[in-house]
Amino acid sequence: MQTEGRAPIGSSGANRARRLFIIFSVSIFALDLITKNWALSYLQYRQPVKVIGDFLQLTFATNPGAAFNLIGDSTLILSSLKLCVVAFILYFIGKVTNGPWAIALGLLLGGVLGNLVDRAFRPPGPWRGEVIDWIELPNWPVFNVADSAIVVSALLMSLLAIRNIEPFKKVI
Repeated sequence: MQTEGRAPIGSSGANRARRLFIIFSVSIFALDLITKNWALSYLQYRQPVKVIGDFLQLTFATNPGAAFNLIGDSTLILSSLKLCVVAFILYFIGKVTNGPWAIALGLLLGGVLGNLVDRAFRPPGPWRGEVIDWIELPNWPVFNVADSAIVVSALLMSLLAIRNIEPFKKVI
């Protein structure tokens, strides 16, 4: 029996966290896929498009390595690591009850999946594909929406950890 004034049976921080996680991961993944396909259609074989002078340009680039073109030609290793990250996030999200942690994990999953899909399906071949990058800032490597989401996720998780905010409620 439900006591008056209390939350409905079945609703909890975990359900809210899962909804936030799904919203953020699906939104980032979709936005990344849409913008990469747009960049492939609109920016490839063109000169950079200046949006804010030399500060922000739209430039088509591909990346066979990790972030900042590190570890070039290691696509299979990078894809394997990303699959491990995806598995860990999907396992861990079931325990998360904190909204900001769910958002951070959603951003991370959406970004990782966005770049993983490039590795799996883009040229030069399956699981050897190059990630499409298209946002350019001065003195910074060209990046994409997925990269941005991963960085924001890392910053948010760091802030939550520094503030000692737990991802789940501890059962005593």
